[in-house]
Amino acid sequence: MAITQKCQYALRAIYELARREGEGQCKIGTIAETQGIPVRFLENILGSLKSAGFVDSQRGKDGGYYLLRPANSITVGEVMRFIQGPLGPVECTTRDEDCDFYEECVFRPMWDRARKALEAVYDGTTFQDLVDQTENTCHCTSCGRKK
Repeated sequence: MAITQKCQYALRAIYELARREGEGQCKIGTIAETQGIPVRFLENILGSLKSAGFVDSQRGKDGGYYLLRPANSITVGEVMRFIQGPLGPVECTTRDEDCDFYEECVFRPMWDRARKALEAVYDGTTFQDLVDQTENTCHCTSCGRKK
């Protein structure tokens, strides 16, 4: 399963908001600059994430975007599913009606194991986990980590 650029941008936007959780709203320009996301794409992505209940926004001079739920309750997997659909290494693990060989497919058990492994990683990783991981391991100056 290839992760689309749109999905990567959505994950990075949620991550940036998770990193800033508790600091108030975050301006779209700040998210775009910090995460290297073109503003025109980010506007659409944040609109979609807002309609799905991941984020909300506040208008005005001090406005911006913020998470609607705590970062420790949002998993990478649920954002990925929202943006690009079911998780799986191949489509037939999530849509068996499209496969003429589904019942006797020699590869299906392997694809199912791979799908379950992907789901375990993505569903077992919250955005707070990613923030904590960065705080504990990152030594660069570009990630925005507070020193």
